[in-house]
Amino acid sequence: MKNIFLVLTIAFSTSFAIAQEPIVWNPDYELQLSDYQSPESEINAALTSYSIYSGSKIDFSFNMNSVSFMFTKNFNDKVKAIFQRNLAVLVAPDSLTANQLLQFGRYDFDLVELYSRKIRKKIYEEKGAFSDASLFQPIFNELQQEMNTVSAQVFKATDFGKDAEMLQIEHNKVIDEINTLSDFCMTCKPKKNRK
Repeated sequence: MKNIFLVLTIAFSTSFAIAQEPIVWNPDYELQLSDYQSPESEINAALTSYSIYSGSKIDFSFNMNSVSFMFTKNFNDKVKAIFQRNLAVLVAPDSLTANQLLQFGRYDFDLVELYSRKIRKKIYEEKGAFSDASLFQPIFNELQQEMNTVSAQVFKATDFGKDAEMLQIEHNKVIDEINTLSDFCMTCKPKKNRK
């Protein structure tokens, strides 16, 4: 029986110090096996187990004085979905398994972008003129927990990405939701709500 090990962690980070430049989510870029650049990544027929650490996470950082903070409503460019090549691990016994895991990695990176957009939207809706930075933590905690739950459920339901049809259905749902939240892309300026 195969010993299957999964390390799937999506981290929230308030600091940003990485030796290698991460890939910032872009709708025109699709992750490749070559993006899994951790020294632990390998495809080797002698292996009896497989694993993935997606390397995808939400990064949030800003540096502004209190007056700037008070008058800033749009934090879209401060919340980024990133993929850290040097931390991304993919271990598989063959190329078929590696590509199944890669498909899940692609899904997961898009899921991180979706939840980045949800976070941007919630910050935009809830930040008032006199809000302080403590507003952000509960938003991140709630949505990151939800994201981690969804990711784990899809990983289990698709049997580590082996059920390609189910994974594609779930991936399409994520893409549709990303498109629905188009005002909350990293470079977008949300439309003002008229009440």
